[in-house]
Amino acid sequence: MLSINRQKISAARTKKEHEKERRMIEMLRRCRQVRLRKSAMAVLLLSLAFSVLPAIAATPSTNQQSRNNLEFQEHIRKELVTLPYYGVYDNLSFEVKGSTVILSGEVVRPVTKTDAERRVKETKGVTNVINNIQVLPLSSMDDGIRLRTYRAILRMDGLSRYEQGANPSIHIVVNRGHVTLEGVVSTVSDGRMAFMAANGVPGVFSVTNNLRVENGRRS
Repeated sequence: MLSINRQKISAARTKKEHEKERRMIEMLRRCRQVRLRKSAMAVLLLSLAFSVLPAIAATPSTNQQSRNNLEFQEHIRKELVTLPYYGVYDNLSFEVKGSTVILSGEVVRPVTKTDAERRVKETKGVTNVINNIQVLPLSSMDDGIRLRTYRAILRMDGLSRYEQGANPSIHIVVNRGHVTLEGVVSTVSDGRMAFMAANGVPGVFSVTNNLRVENGRRS
């Protein structure tokens, strides 16, 4: 009888020890899972941090590049509008593709075309210039239309200010009797008035109004 009781006590103790070991193992397993989750979260946070750093580092460089591009284009624009023979009857524009500058527009004198290409070629950062500038044909009829259109615009109320200074805001391009207005005006109504003035000039076959308002809209 005593032996049986001892066996029961021993079995009970063994069961408690097994239960205790099982609980310890379960606790260790859970602790390990928590550590693994924390490690995974730490790795994820580190990877996110490193992925964001290049973007942050690139932002100042990108902004600086944009500023450099704007300054580069502004420099080319100034070189063109300060050409000695560039005036109200000429129109020049350009496009930048990398280190290549594409020139376009219309000029009265051939020297303006060659001077424009030379000036741009001398600009730092330019490796190639494509000169698509058109030299307008000699025509006494067109010369008369240019002068009459210029005077007609000057006579319009409020438009005379656009034709003042070394680089007028409104440029008058005449090719075989066809007039194109290029440049920038302050308001839509000013652009329409300039168009009406040019359209009423004797001898004009057609008028194309490419005037832009300062906010970028077409007049």
